[in-house]
Amino acid sequence: MNNESKNLYTAIVLSVLIIFGVNHFFAKQTRPVEAQNVQIELPQQAQMPEVNAYLDLKDALKAHKRVHITTPDLNASVRLQGAQIDFASLNKYKQTLEQNSPDVTLLSPVGTQAPYFAQFGFLSMDKELKLPDEKAFWYASKDKLTPNAPLTLVWDNAEGLKFTRTISIDEHYLMQIHDKVENMMGKPVTLYPYGRIYRAFDEKYAQERSVVHEGMTGVINGTLKEFTLKDVKEGSPKSFSSQEGWAGFSDRYWFSAFILDDNEDNTIQFSKTGDKSYQVDYRKSPITIEPNGEKNTSVRFFVGAKEIKLLDKYTKQNGIKKFDLAVDFGWYYFLTKPFFYILDFLYKIIGNMGWAILLFAALLRLLMFPIASKSFDSMSKMRKIQPKVVALQAMYQNDKIMLQQKTMELYKKEKINPASGCLPVFIQIPIFFSLYKVLNIAIEIRHAPFIGWIKDLSAPDPLTISVWSHIPLPYILDIGVWPILMGLTMWVQQKLNPAPANKDQARMFAMMPFIFTLMLGHFASGLVIYWTLSNILSIAQQKAIMYKNGVK
Repeated sequence: MNNESKNLYTAIVLSVLIIFGVNHFFAKQTRPVEAQNVQIELPQQAQMPEVNAYLDLKDALKAHKRVHITTPDLNASVRLQGAQIDFASLNKYKQTLEQNSPDVTLLSPVGTQAPYFAQFGFLSMDKELKLPDEKAFWYASKDKLTPNAPLTLVWDNAEGLKFTRTISIDEHYLMQIHDKVENMMGKPVTLYPYGRIYRAFDEKYAQERSVVHEGMTGVINGTLKEFTLKDVKEGSPKSFSSQEGWAGFSDRYWFSAFILDDNEDNTIQFSKTGDKSYQVDYRKSPITIEPNGEKNTSVRFFVGAKEIKLLDKYTKQNGIKKFDLAVDFGWYYFLTKPFFYILDFLYKIIGNMGWAILLFAALLRLLMFPIASKSFDSMSKMRKIQPKVVALQAMYQNDKIMLQQKTMELYKKEKINPASGCLPVFIQIPIFFSLYKVLNIAIEIRHAPFIGWIKDLSAPDPLTISVWSHIPLPYILDIGVWPILMGLTMWVQQKLNPAPANKDQARMFAMMPFIFTLMLGHFASGLVIYWTLSNILSIAQQKAIMYKNGVK
């Protein structure tokens, strides 16, 4: 096999290995910045109930009086006891492809199996000062919060402190939480505004490893911080000082975060609070309210889907810096994000994401046509002189140095550059990475159908060998139709290249299509479809160039 073919397969192998290896062994490292040295603790969630005490979500929601939050995209509620935002489901997204599948649920109240909620309030160094906590009952101005009708909550400590909270929301997922504190105690009061997002995970989630970051995330002082659940040890929180930023919990397609933008000194902290519970919180600089005075503080809270265009809109119109980094674009951010916008543009024209991916593959091939043509031209010439190379190998089989010298002389005489095939390979590596990322992170591709049996381009091909043959197979061997088609096109493409003179190499490279069929067999079907068409276009282009050069 010629050097170009070896380079191609080597690059593909490295690409796949790096995809898994980088995510498995090299988590992003961040160096904590020392936070303010104030000995004041945020409230911790009470010990989780026993398994037999878990409540159904509907029962848990009925257990407390609530104010409903309704937008075109979000169905949520605020529990008046504690003023916790502890329920949120997404109107546009279903849990599965089943017709009667329930909406995706993010936030869940205390008492359910995996509580997940946000709480905002105040702390004080004065332990005797009564402040609103998780037991405080707030009085609401109405029973529903909508984009056109903000909600006002009031709590009075009956000792001269009155707290008034106004919550507003846009038509999507972003809330503005504004607090006013009035002091009628006859003495100055110093308070620390705080907020936290609390979340409990089951062990299965904590042990899963994904190519997409899931866990704690945020942008602090302009720098992205990401922590898996294993990064944060109980009793050793990750603390940062920041004047602005956002932080919260990230899933593959959804996330929650508080957003700070007051240009004051804040402490942001990622911590493990129990065996299965975690917390992302902030504490602002202290505010002092003079007698008969008042002070205001505010924060924003996001809970919803990682819709890339919406996050970009929040960055431009709402000033939330680098909010799009909630989406794990990976190393090739400069390619991954444009690829998404190109696919989205093509989807709007065609109306089907699968055909958009195929058109995208064709456009990429067209863009790379001049470079690929030069590479295939060189490979065709090398195939044409392959008998001469084999003759030299037989003649100088005991003299490797002379064999290399004569081979290079032959290449020079035939005007062949053996390295000319490397450039297209190196270009394909970041393209493969980027498209792989897009198909794994873009919620717009989640549950997007193609044709036939492909109902979700972000999931593996469901029409596996076990399904259509009824023959039970191990998971690694049980692959779908599209991966098999991809393997066949890879085999045809391989046959267009000269076979290696070394029999061991020939056997090894003959196995490559089968190996890659198994490796990519459980990847997103959209990526496999892209790869299949790319192979077909490469075969057509290479056959045409071989015909032009008179190569059989």
